[in-house]
Formats: sequence, C-alpha cells, structure tokens
Amino acid sequence: MDAFLGVEHSASGRRWVARTCDDRTALGIAQKLGVPEVLGRVLASRGVSMDGALGYLNPRVRDLLPDPSQLADMDRAAERLARAVRDREGIAVFGDYDVDGATSSALLQRFFRAAGAEVKVYIPDRMREGYGPNAAAMLKLGAEGARVIVTVDCGTMAFAPLAAAADAGIDVVVVDHHVAGPELPRAYAVVNPNRLDESGVHGALAAVGVAFLLTVAVNRELRRTNWYGAGRTEPDLMQMLDLVALGTVCDVVPLTGVNRALVAQGLKVMAQRRNAGLAALADVARVDSAPSAYHTGFLLGPRVNAGGRVGRSDLGARLLATDDAVEAHALAAELDRYNGDRKTIEAQVHRDAMELVERRGDPGPLVFVDGDGWHPGVIGIVASRLTEAYHRPSVVVAIEGGIGKGSCRSVPGVDIGAAVIAAQQAGLLMNGGGHRMAAGFTVGAGKVDALGAFLRERVAAARLSTPAVHDFPLDGAINATAANTELIERLEAAGPFGAGNAEPRFAVAAAEIVKVDVVGESHVRALVGGGDGKGRLKAMAFRSLDGPVGAALLKGRGTRMHLAGTLRADTWQGQTRAQLIVEDVAPA
Repeated sequence: MDAFLGVEHSASGRRWVARTCDDRTALGIAQKLGVPEVLGRVLASRGVSMDGALGYLNPRVRDLLPDPSQLADMDRAAERLARAVRDREGIAVFGDYDVDGATSSALLQRFFRAAGAEVKVYIPDRMREGYGPNAAAMLKLGAEGARVIVTVDCGTMAFAPLAAAADAGIDVVVVDHHVAGPELPRAYAVVNPNRLDESGVHGALAAVGVAFLLTVAVNRELRRTNWYGAGRTEPDLMQMLDLVALGTVCDVVPLTGVNRALVAQGLKVMAQRRNAGLAALADVARVDSAPSAYHTGFLLGPRVNAGGRVGRSDLGARLLATDDAVEAHALAAELDRYNGDRKTIEAQVHRDAMELVERRGDPGPLVFVDGDGWHPGVIGIVASRLTEAYHRPSVVVAIEGGIGKGSCRSVPGVDIGAAVIAAQQAGLLMNGGGHRMAAGFTVGAGKVDALGAFLRERVAAARLSTPAVHDFPLDGAINATAANTELIERLEAAGPFGAGNAEPRFAVAAAEIVKVDVVGESHVRALVGGGDGKGRLKAMAFRSLDGPVGAALLKGRGTRMHLAGTLRADTWQGQTRAQLIVEDVAPA
C-alpha cells in the first residue's frame, strides 16, 4: 500500500496509510441510508456491511445483550444471590479500585438496594492491601455479617483469600473478566467470560458488563420466585446503564457488539443526569454538553480513578452509588482535588521512566522499567504513555519496602495478561493477572530482573512480525474549511468511539501553520489555514511539548505541514467550532 500523502516517516516515526475500504460498500451504505459518503466510508472501513449498517448506527441493547445463562456459573450465582435477598442474608461486594471496579460495585449496590436488600461495599486500599481480595478483608466482612461476598473486577486468581473465605463458611461469587488459568479458585461461583472453559464469545465484556448480566440474571430469578409485588417494585436496569457505559469505556475494552450498545444507551441515560454522583462529577469536570465516550474516558474516568490512585480507594464507588446530591458534590470535589495531585505525581514518574529508557538504550521487544519510591497509583498511566511513545508493550514497576507493584500495557498482537499469568505460574510473582491489553502484578524486589527477562522472552515471538515503522491509519484528507461542526455531527453517528471502533482520523493536508504556541504545562496549540487560503482551524496537540509532534509544530510556524488527528467540537463562550486533536504531523 502506498503511503498516504506520501508520508513514509512522520514526526513520530510512523508511516501514514489509508484505511482499507471497499468503495462499492461505502457508496452503497451512503445511498441506502441517505448519509454522506464520508460516513459510508468510515463504516465500510470498519467492516460494516450494507445490510448491517442501519443496526450499527442504531445499536439496541435488547438486540445484542446475550442471555446471562450462557456464562458458566451464572445461574448458580443468580440463585444464591436471589436467595440471599429473600432470606435477608448479609451481602457484601468486594471491588477493585479502578473505574471498572468502582462502577461494578456501585451498580450492584444500586441494584440490590432497589430490589430491597442492603449491600456493604469494600474497596481495598491500593497502598496497604494491593489489588484483589485478601484474606483479612474477606474474613472481616464475614465477621460483620456477610454470608455472601461478590468480588467484582477481581478474584479469578485469588486462590488463598477465597479459600480462607470458604473455610469460614462464606459463599463467594466471583464476577470478573480477567484471563483465568487452568485452575479456578474455591468459590461458590466463578462468572468470568474469560474462563478457559468458556467459548470466548463474550470475552470482550468489561467487568461492569459482566456485573450487569448478573443483575439481569438475579432480577429474573427474583421475578420467578415472586419476590416483586406487595409494595416491591422491580429495579429499572436500563437506568443503570450510565454506570456500565463509564466502566466499559474506561476499561478500554472493544466498543463492538454488545459493548457498543451498552455504551450508546448508557450515554443517553447519563445525559439525563439522574445519577447524583455522575451529575456532580460532570459539574466538577466542566462537562456542559451531552456526554460522549471522550468525556467518560478522559474527563470523568480519571477523576473516579484518582481516589484509588493517590487518595482514598472507596471514594469512586461511594460517589457513583449515592443518591444524596450534597454528598455527591462533596465527594466529586474531593476526587477532583486528588486528580490534580495525580497529575503532578504522574508527570514526575513519567519523566523518570522516560529518562531511564533513554539511558538504557534500545528496549527490545518490551519496555521494562522499575524505580524505588515511584507511586504505584500512577504506574498504569505511565505504562500507557510509554506504550504510546515506543509502540510496544510496557511494564512499569514501583518498588517500596522490598516489594514491587507492576502495571502493564500492551499493543495489538501481544497478550500481556497471558504473559503475566505465565510468570506467576513460573513462580516469579506473588500475584498477578489481567487481560490482553493490560495487566498488573506484585513481585519481590529480588525477582524484578528475572521477571523482566521472562516477559521480554515471552513477548519477543509475537513482536518478530512487527514492522520497524508502524502504520498510522487515516480515513481520508480534508482541508481546514471542510473541518466543521456539521461534519463532526455526521461522523458521530458512527460512535461511540473507542477501542475496537476507532474514532475517524483525517489528515488536514498542506495546512499553513499561521500561529503556534504552548498552552498549559505541556500542550501545543496551533492555528492553521487550508491550502485554498480560506478558513482557519484550531489544532491542539495535547501533552506533546516534550515529544516530536510538539517540537515539529513549534518549528513549523510559517510553513505548510500535513496534520493528522481527530475532529472534535470545541465550545467556548457559547460558540461551538471544530478543532483538530493532533496526533501526528509531517512536512507537506
């Protein structure tokens, strides 16, 4: 394939290519649905057929949601939890401290509360307890009256803690989506679409998606046993999809199939602002338009995460579960402050990690860095930044008191979760788990070097076929005049965008760099003109000041450059204009 606009080697070292698209399918979609051809091309390049285009543009949960009973142990879990509701047994939820865990925990708390049962939620402290169930916490919940504990977004690899709970007579229901090994923990039920004995058809669900299926199954069982009536009303599960949308987007699972339907419907529910916590969060994040996947992933999610990363781990789940508007605004403000702290800590760890990589030279098939005193709450974000910078899987380990806590991020084609599980089975880890694109672990400081060697060898084979120059796919080229809000509205019909459904990316060809400056701490802003001399377009390259894209823009004032990125509406002082979110640049 020829390089798009002739760009063989961009500022970020990538080769621009046009997305593969069947022209006849694209034209057929446009004509059949009466939509612009550019939207037809976007859909066709993502594998949408003419027959499937209408359903793709209007995804419905009822058409795509699987029967929960398709998942192993689901019926067993639903029967046990419905029995606990009817018999007024103590129920507790043990959740992870990230957005997926917080939304899953809040979803179950809201569901059981609406069904007539009270649920205690426990979120472990990242610093003191680490990831996943621990025996002390499980036994404490049992001592406080919990006869059933539901673990969400964790538990699949927690063999010893779950065994301790079972010995104490506690029934544990695992609701998870992380990759499982050949052995499952001792639990009453393990509901996980990524169990080895599952088909894998539903393996792309986030934990909150699996938790939603659990609520459907429990609700069905309660209905079957005539729990509702006599003053009891069935919970409105569709009104809880705002939480499912937030967790699904933030866990970066593919926005295809049922995930896409859950997020599309969930964003509509979120716009109604019925969840006091989400409404307060949107206020502190200054989201004043209809929420999108961008808002959830880049504005709301990081604030929910901030409590678990650098503050109090339970804040996110508490915020999302509360119906008290006053409490919600207080919690949202606290999370907003923690998010500011997180940015400062993250920036320092990121600088340290980049300096370490550059000092060591070629990282090979895997970026692996470790540092004493690094804050474990930000290493996942730093790993993502390293993966973006070096286009390969990255592992960041924070060492404190002889213990290393690691976070991994991967690239398509490398299953980092499986690599971490293999390392645990090889005796290199204290615990660990994850999925294809992300994983986490705990390791003794003395085994960090051996772990790095093991993971490099593990991913090397998958990386052998990776080209030296990475392709950067584009949906087409436009000029500055054509980049307007009408085009953005047309393209949004193909959303929500995220992993598995890439946001349309265009090149503004031969753009004149009229003005360029630095805004904030690390963003580069430009004003560009089209090749026809008409129109002006604002362009923003976020977090680019210390990278090649920002440097190229700053040097390009008065010249013409190809700019590549996504289009987004920018509202300021009541006026909405189009802006280009710059991802890459190249000389014109």
